[in-house]
Amino acid sequence: MLQLPEHRSPELIKSNQDSQQKFMEAQQASLQAAAASQEQTHKEMMAMVQAERASNEARLLAEAAARTATAEAKQRAAEAEEERKRTAAVQEQAKRDAQAAQEQAKKLQEAANEEKKKATAAQVAANESKKVAEEQVKVANSAKEDAERRLKEGIQPVVTPTPAEVSAAKRKVQYREDLFHFAVAGVAGGGKSSLINAFRGLRNKDAGSAATGVTETTLAMARYASPNAEYPYVWYDIPGAGTLKIPDWQYFNAQGLYVFDCIIVLFDNRFTMTDIAILTNCKRFKIPTYIVRSKADQHIRNIMKDMGYDSDDDESEDQKKKLYQAARQQFIQQTRQSVKENLENANMPDQRVYIVSNEPMLGVMKEKRPKKVIDEIELLNDLIGEAQTRRARRDAEAATVVKEK
Repeated sequence: MLQLPEHRSPELIKSNQDSQQKFMEAQQASLQAAAASQEQTHKEMMAMVQAERASNEARLLAEAAARTATAEAKQRAAEAEEERKRTAAVQEQAKRDAQAAQEQAKKLQEAANEEKKKATAAQVAANESKKVAEEQVKVANSAKEDAERRLKEGIQPVVTPTPAEVSAAKRKVQYREDLFHFAVAGVAGGGKSSLINAFRGLRNKDAGSAATGVTETTLAMARYASPNAEYPYVWYDIPGAGTLKIPDWQYFNAQGLYVFDCIIVLFDNRFTMTDIAILTNCKRFKIPTYIVRSKADQHIRNIMKDMGYDSDDDESEDQKKKLYQAARQQFIQQTRQSVKENLENANMPDQRVYIVSNEPMLGVMKEKRPKKVIDEIELLNDLIGEAQTRRARRDAEAATVVKEK
């Protein structure tokens, strides 16, 4: 150690004190600095630890996030792959459908072209058929006109049924030798069904009556037996001629009228060439005929109206009777004159016309005494007489055959 002299100066002492003071301050400052440095180092170490801890946590989170992201990515990738496959399948199916549609469209187009060819060919054939049909119609009309002309001139058309056709017609009408077969024929709408009902003693609405109506209701031949067993008669309601259903010129043969025992030619308004044709053919086959005009009561009422009759007027009963008698007489004369002229024009002999109404005929059949009778009683008597004469002739012929054997 440095030995200081015992006698130091105040300045030296002061200086030494100052130095010691500074040394102590320096040492204090050094300690403080060391403490501060140590504290700073501690802080820094703590910060480093926290940073490392945060880094580890971040790394762990990042790894966990990476694992999650990888799983989701794989899932999404798998879904995307599935979607891609579905899309590819849809596209492939769409492609196949498009190809099939193209092929189908091609086939349809080919079929359409083929059908068009067929349609064109069919149209050509139809046009040819139309021409042929028109020619046939012309020929048929010409033949019909010629036949009508020949009928007017009295030249009978040669249309003779074969024995087989006669047998078939008899089977169709259920022909029996022990019965008398009446056929009521004529133009459609003449009142054939109503007249047959009256002949059988029936009204149009009674059970078992023939169907009636404003239009032609008889579309097929109908057979009606007489309700009275004492009269072996059968009535036949023949479909009306002159309609689309029944060709008028073929009427007689088409209906097999040649097998009947007696034919009533019924008309309402006009006596036509169809009626003439029926009479002509009946003459050829030697079949008795009766010309009958129906609905006389309706026609007489119409004439009374033309004469000025009004049912609402307060006319006396005598005036009504006089008007009725005048209309009745006019109707009878006009009817008989018209039929006579038509028969003359067709070169046919005159023949009586029976003028009847259904209601009086029904009264006669029920053995009453109707007031407004015209020819109902005479017609019924003549028909019964015809049947009896025909039956007596058959009996005589049968007896002759038996005697010869």
